Amino acid sequence: MRVLVTGGAGFIGSHLCDQLLADGHTVVAFDNLVSGKVENLPAGVDLYQESIVDESKVREIMGKFQPDVIAHLAAQKSVSYSVKDPVYDARENIIGSLNLFEVAREMGTKKIVFASTGGALYGETEELPTPEPHQTYPESPYGVAKLAVERYIHYYAKVHGLPASTLRLANVYGPRQDPAGEAGVVAIFCSKLVADQPVTIFGDGEQTRDYVYCKDVASAFVRAIGHSDPVTLNVGTSVETSVNQLADGIGEAAGKAIDKRYEPARAGELFRSSLNWNAARETLGWEPQTHLAKGLSETYSFFADRA
Repeated sequence: MRVLVTGGAGFIGSHLCDQLLADGHTVVAFDNLVSGKVENLPAGVDLYQESIVDESKVREIMGKFQPDVIAHLAAQKSVSYSVKDPVYDARENIIGSLNLFEVAREMGTKKIVFASTGGALYGETEELPTPEPHQTYPESPYGVAKLAVERYIHYYAKVHGLPASTLRLANVYGPRQDPAGEAGVVAIFCSKLVADQPVTIFGDGEQTRDYVYCKDVASAFVRAIGHSDPVTLNVGTSVETSVNQLADGIGEAAGKAIDKRYEPARAGELFRSSLNWNAARETLGWEPQTHLAKGLSETYSFFADRA
């Protein structure tokens, strides 16, 4: 198949490109390189350095490549930045997605697989790990935008017959994650520890997240691309890990004491989150393979080697 990966030079997207290329697909990356990096891409994957917000470029690139499938991972990814600038977040995450969907509809693309969010979409929930049928109450513009795109996917499928699947991702971590900015706590902590600097924890550090390894997430995308029917599935581990536990785990992986500094909690952030992934196992035969300790060790080694 011919697969266009938006955000393909990014953290998760590049791991997906690796797996798709290894499986024999023809792969092209579409990335504005705001957070993606050319060096993330494997040899054999061409890069179009453009933004999906530019409808004319979306049309030009898709016209050239004629993808069978679009794996849509390009996004403004920071919850806290979406609170600061919800208009920018909506432009990148909603308008950019609509540009893709409109051109895909016109060109007869066979399938779209969209990277949505888990915790930010559901909001604070009574049911943990949270299953897909749970009501969605996003508490940040980032979560609202992802939910809006899911609703547009439903519209395009129902009205225009454009098949699309959605993967609601937990907190993804691993090698190639960008420590710059405010997204990717594992990458931030690893880079700080490599430099023997203290880490900043917002709130008391007892807030929890569900951390899922990047290569496991890429595997879920590959399976969703190959699955015949549209699906909406959680991709996580069902395990809650506090920020304090995460910091200690990275310290253990590094063999170093970790110096924690605490700051006030940030607006728009959830207190607890974990995702029930049973439906992904039943539907795609997918399950997380990488234990957190192993994943943290591999991630810390990546940052240490780069330093």
